[in-house]
Amino acid sequence: MTRSLTFFLAAFWLALSSFAFAQDARLEKEERTPSYVVTTSGAPDYAAWDRVAERVEGAVEVGRASDQVLADLRQELSDWRDLFADAQAENSIRINTLKTQLSTLGPEPETAGSEPAVLTQRRSELTNKLNSAQLPVQEAEEAFSRADVLIREIDSLVRARQADQILKLGPSPVNPAIWPQAFLDLKTSLDLAVNEVRKAWGSDAQRADLNADLPLTLLLLIIAFVLIFFSRVWIIRLGSRVRNQRSGPSRGVVGFAMSLGQVVAPLIGIFALIKALNLAGVLGLRGQVIVDALPWFGFLLFGGLWIGTRLFSAETSGGSLIELPRVAQRAEARVNVALLGLLLGVWVVLSRLAKNENYSDGTLAVLVFPILVGSGYLLVRIGRLLRRHADEQTGTEGKTFRERIVVLIGRSCELVGIASPVLAAIGYTSLAVSTMFPTVTTMGIIAVLALLHVFLTNLYGVVRKLSEEEAGQALLPVLMTTVLVLLSLPLLALVWGARPTDLTELWTTFLQGFQLGEARVTPRTFVVFALIFGVGYAATRATQSALKASILPKTKLDKGGQNAISVGVGYVGIFLAAVIAITSAGIDLSSIAIIAGALSVGIGFGLQTIVSNFVSGIILLIERPISEGDWIEVGGQMGYVRDISVRATRIETFDRTDVILPNSDLVSGVVTNYTRGNSIGRVIVPVGVAYGSDTRRIEEILREIAENHPMVTVNPPPNVVFQGFGADSLDFEIRAILSDVNYMLTVKSEINHEIARRFVEEGIEIPYAQRDIWLRNPEVLTAAAAAPLAAPTAPASPPATTNEPPAVSALTVEDMHESDDGDGDD
Repeated sequence: MTRSLTFFLAAFWLALSSFAFAQDARLEKEERTPSYVVTTSGAPDYAAWDRVAERVEGAVEVGRASDQVLADLRQELSDWRDLFADAQAENSIRINTLKTQLSTLGPEPETAGSEPAVLTQRRSELTNKLNSAQLPVQEAEEAFSRADVLIREIDSLVRARQADQILKLGPSPVNPAIWPQAFLDLKTSLDLAVNEVRKAWGSDAQRADLNADLPLTLLLLIIAFVLIFFSRVWIIRLGSRVRNQRSGPSRGVVGFAMSLGQVVAPLIGIFALIKALNLAGVLGLRGQVIVDALPWFGFLLFGGLWIGTRLFSAETSGGSLIELPRVAQRAEARVNVALLGLLLGVWVVLSRLAKNENYSDGTLAVLVFPILVGSGYLLVRIGRLLRRHADEQTGTEGKTFRERIVVLIGRSCELVGIASPVLAAIGYTSLAVSTMFPTVTTMGIIAVLALLHVFLTNLYGVVRKLSEEEAGQALLPVLMTTVLVLLSLPLLALVWGARPTDLTELWTTFLQGFQLGEARVTPRTFVVFALIFGVGYAATRATQSALKASILPKTKLDKGGQNAISVGVGYVGIFLAAVIAITSAGIDLSSIAIIAGALSVGIGFGLQTIVSNFVSGIILLIERPISEGDWIEVGGQMGYVRDISVRATRIETFDRTDVILPNSDLVSGVVTNYTRGNSIGRVIVPVGVAYGSDTRRIEEILREIAENHPMVTVNPPPNVVFQGFGADSLDFEIRAILSDVNYMLTVKSEINHEIARRFVEEGIEIPYAQRDIWLRNPEVLTAAAAAPLAAPTAPASPPATTNEPPAVSALTVEDMHESDDGDGDD
């Protein structure tokens, strides 16, 4: 995927330039004199505002004002709107106080004269004061709405003009009739630039200044020459040498950090060149325009080389983000990326010059057409290279998500690379430019983000001392890259034609927040809420930890009670933290009562099961019918209670599997708790002996065995019960109380072992199951045995002797009947 990202180094330069633009805009806003007017009391001058609003409404309605005029009007409206936003908070304390006073008087009675006159008069006075205090706020709200609507109208008009300009059909650059004028305009600009240099060079004053600054100028030229033409090669060699001395994530971190010098050092050389030319003083107006665009040109060129090197490294031992199988493919990709950066830089210089010279649409179309064709050709080559690479990497299970993204980017490059030159040839030069160069820049931004993700992953591995594979599986680098992607969205919006005012308008809307009942939730409100709730949540968890570890174990409460107190403190603490955070953030809880009531209806119908489990969990924690560690049986599931949460309870069965039971089943269902309150429980051991055994002796032996077991309690003592006469045996039962019922199976097994040993010593038989077979038609067997065998009809010779028994007629299931008469006979 990153491969197609390569050639788009433009992104890096755009990132820095957008940051510089934001800084300049901020400083300009701070230094600019506000356009609004205030009265001596500091309140907005609404008369002046009405004049400004009417003037803007007229300009928007006519629609003939230039873009610059509309921009100035918009800025003026923005200043007024900010003033009105501040005025809406006026008298807030006074208004809240009056509302509180009115609320203490209670609601106004429906029948006049039904309350004392004093209260009626007081309510009237407070109402008048409240209306008077709210009047400036209401005026500010109305003016704010009007300013906001006008700003939106201006933005809509400007966007419509931008769309018309992009979709405008202009002269076709393939029309030979406009070529001579285009070449003449370019030649004229260059001739004027050269004449300006000659004129400045021929000035005696300029020569004197040059001679005075000659040593510094020559030094700067030498530095510029060395840095521009040699520094990049030196840094590449140095980086390779340093990387080879390292391994693991540190290799990637060092390599990335040193590779930035491939862009920084040449840029320093370009700035040194510009400084030397300015010291020489030989630049004219047009020469200065070209020189001022050199930093952009240098950044795009060397940035393209840097991205190509990082994505498609020439090293066979790794170091590149995209590992192409053949060296020729990697070299082709690096060249394509570098050429794209070069063409993008040429476009920046040409656009600056065209804006200064005010070229016609035909001249601009002819001059930019070769750049569009070259960029389109490079995009198509890179797109096809990416698609071929994705096809080669496809396994037997089909393309992975990454490979599908690579194919998508490759196809997008091919589509834009073909469509943009075609549109320009038809005459849609603005549309072609607005498609080609933003696409290249967007790919560059994606490439930089991909490289930064690799750098952050390696840096995380170095800090945490992880291997490359472990660092690649970490979550934190992914989250950091996600933040970088979100921060790059405004830059992408600027790349695709959004105006800075559009972004500032979005930011203003974001800062205004949204209305929740009578309360307005803003980012500041959210931050305050998050901070206070976070502190409350941390304090609650710390209190729970202290209770579990230090305080509750020293009390006489059982483990279940300790757990109930700890969980209850957690619920109460989180609830209080949420309430305190909401009120501290300025959100009126009463204002969301209606919303809460509406939600309760949805909860009653759609979330009733969850609510039922929640309430059941609270009941379990308060009543404590079960506790952690109890041995319970519910709904056919038996095991130990391991955790009681607010929605469900987790039990661990004897085969070491976890079963999650909804709390409502524990509250409304039948639950058997074997260890509630204590671990004492009863065990029953059934024993069968053969008929004819001495029952009294059997009883003595069984009682002796039970009494001798250490887990069987003395009080109450064990008991032996002669249950009755079974089908095959005399049935006895040992019923004993154990001191710890959790060992029931172990005790039962040990008692059975002892019974078997004693019965062998005493000669007591434990019988097998006995059955009698009753034949319904026994005469069938008798007749079959007595009947002579049928004489054979042929052949005449006597039959051969055989050892097989005579045939017996088959018996059906109905001829036999299995019964158990219980008499003990075999």
